[in-house]
Amino acid sequence: MIESAWNDLAKPFVEVPFDVALLRLSASLILGAVIGWEREAARKGAGLRTHLMVSMAACLFTLVAFELVGLFDESTAVEADPLGLIGAVTSGVAFLAAGSIIVSGGKVHGLTTGAGLWLAGAIGLTCGIGRVPLAALATFMAFVVLRVLIYLVPGEADEEEAPAPPPKTDET
Repeated sequence: MIESAWNDLAKPFVEVPFDVALLRLSASLILGAVIGWEREAARKGAGLRTHLMVSMAACLFTLVAFELVGLFDESTAVEADPLGLIGAVTSGVAFLAAGSIIVSGGKVHGLTTGAGLWLAGAIGLTCGIGRVPLAALATFMAFVVLRVLIYLVPGEADEEEAPAPPPKTDET
């Protein structure tokens, strides 16, 4: 059992080498940032982090598809339908993510949360096929997007992720 687990972790990238995965995920971040920065500058509801999350999630789903196809030989690939699995997970998570988006008083809230849910689905799917290092790579990048970029882009913090105000006291 330990040997099987070690082999699973020792060969994290079967179909797509680490450097290729890193390059593709990084490229998806950069390209998502181009759109997100423009939307941010235009003060639209979906900002930089939202676009980065959606872009990276789509890339991760694609990388997972390559990894899934490599897990099966020709006789089982048709029965397993790994691409159908990705479609099902994507649809389900998208449904949940859409529920987090709220329009109130002409403002849209929850877009980053929706993208984060979608990415979380991709990370879960990646872990589910045993590609934990790929999921860890995406998780690290998402953490950077969610925790570091909030301090680098003025006004990026939305109400749902902004720090809570200090408690009120009776002192005046």
